[in-house]
Amino acid sequence: MKKMILPFLVFSILFSCKDDKVIKTQGAQTPVKNQVVKDSAVSDEVVVEEDVKNDFEILLPDGYRDDQGQNPANSLNKDWIDLFEQNGVYYLGKTDFTIEKGYDECVGDSIRSIVSKNKSILFMDYPKLKLGKIKSLKLDKNKIWPGEKVTLKFENADYVFRAEGKVLSTEKRILDDNKEEIYKKVENYKLFLKTNNGPEKLLLQVETFNDTFVELLFAGDIDNDGKLDFIFGANRDYEETRVILFLSSKAENEEPVKKVSELAIQFDC
Repeated sequence: MKKMILPFLVFSILFSCKDDKVIKTQGAQTPVKNQVVKDSAVSDEVVVEEDVKNDFEILLPDGYRDDQGQNPANSLNKDWIDLFEQNGVYYLGKTDFTIEKGYDECVGDSIRSIVSKNKSILFMDYPKLKLGKIKSLKLDKNKIWPGEKVTLKFENADYVFRAEGKVLSTEKRILDDNKEEIYKKVENYKLFLKTNNGPEKLLLQVETFNDTFVELLFAGDIDNDGKLDFIFGANRDYEETRVILFLSSKAENEEPVKKVSELAIQFDC
């Protein structure tokens, strides 16, 4: 079975109108204009997402299959940084975990599971990060569908997400808590981001989804530079867990963020 660690990070939204909202950051309140509007602008430029090498490795508190005698879980140690949540507040701290051995009957091989003592969101092999409480946005919408434009405000900067893609179908789904969710089957998805008057950057693109979609898992200042960083879930298939980390401190050429690491866990049979 798939293990999902999805903190429900969300946007305050309005359709076709504007309103001032207050979104809490840690230790402060930030006036925010969070607006979801239908976007009529579609990029004519063909942009290919670069296949970049990770700046550093990341892991999830999840199970990992052996691969030719190697296992990703074995690389986690006390020098890694743990991004975790406690009572609605996010922190960076040292890892506190155990490794449990198991057996994957689906593929008939061994697995190792990382079991964290914290409510961990992501482990990062990046010891330069400053430990302690970090500022983050408390959000309540985590999907940006094609044709939508979403604006977040953080430390007097506007972060504008814009999505493109082809919607093949739309349906209502009932979640585990009996709430309804609108799900859209999408192909050729692209998500862009720009801040203030800076250039628009292609964050990610996915050609097809198999019963999944892109979700914003976290928005906050991980690297302590006063700017937003992002963690996206970008599963392309329901038998995959894929996360992508973007940091602002690594950005170049006036871009808002840079993709610094990606992790994909397969659990198909």
